[in-house]
Amino acid sequence: MASFFPNPFSSFAPTTSTSTPSPISLHPSLRLSPSPRFRNPRRQSLTVKASLTSTPGSPNVLLEVKNLTAVIAESKQEILKSIDLVVHEGEVHAIMGKNGSGKSTFSKVLVGHPDYEVTGGSMMFKGENLLEMEPEDRSLAGMFMTFQAPVEIPGVSNIDFLHMAWNARRRKQGLPELGPIEFYSILYPKLEAVKMDATFLNRNVNEGFSGGERKRNEILQLAVLGADLAILDEIDSGLDVDAFQDVAKAVNALLSPNNSVLLVTHYRRLLDFIKPMYVHVMEDGKIVKTGDISIADQLEKEGYKAISVV
Repeated sequence: MASFFPNPFSSFAPTTSTSTPSPISLHPSLRLSPSPRFRNPRRQSLTVKASLTSTPGSPNVLLEVKNLTAVIAESKQEILKSIDLVVHEGEVHAIMGKNGSGKSTFSKVLVGHPDYEVTGGSMMFKGENLLEMEPEDRSLAGMFMTFQAPVEIPGVSNIDFLHMAWNARRRKQGLPELGPIEFYSILYPKLEAVKMDATFLNRNVNEGFSGGERKRNEILQLAVLGADLAILDEIDSGLDVDAFQDVAKAVNALLSPNNSVLLVTHYRRLLDFIKPMYVHVMEDGKIVKTGDISIADQLEKEGYKAISVV
């Protein structure tokens, strides 16, 4: 199976701008063995112990990021500068910011993108140290990330892709794998949720798909595989009004008291459909302001200059 799927991050080019499309959207859960390139040479020095606590009756901490710093692995250019973020179960967080502010880089660092090196701080997910986990292990633990520009994977049908990913999760959980017929009974209702025709299952992943169809396809992957934390990187880009509303509706249908969403977006309109509890604004690799939806309203009216840090 491994021969069918390339390294999910091998073709990415590090960037501080969100304008460069990501060239592959293969979900890390399909990788069967870790590549040495994924290993963080600083991992041992950055090891920390879990110290996540919750008040009785309050939601559990799902993700806790403390004083996170990161550089581009090749050039050593600093991109993330002392980021702090806490996400509890059942919460929706939105990250906004201008191009080059570090929004997408932060998302990629969370899932273990090899072109970025963590140089300080900690990232805990469900009480486990993310810095000690390979990208595929983070995926199997319950993280999922969509990309701004999902690309084609020739020769791999959608149904085969999803079936393999589903069974990879089952193996991780110590559960028996499902055959094609059993899996289809689980898959079909998800197609209806994202309003995708069943004929798309036999087409190669994203091959010949429109921008809206590619975004729906990623949300289909999320709906099928499930996630404790879904990181959605500009899912609203390139969508017409109907596709935009369908994708937002599908994401809302996946929300529960036990899972969370981290939205990365430029635009206020997405937050009318997927309503965040918290809005964070990034600038120059830092979170410079956190609040409620009123921050997005301010940005819509006055632009980022209204909250820029001089």
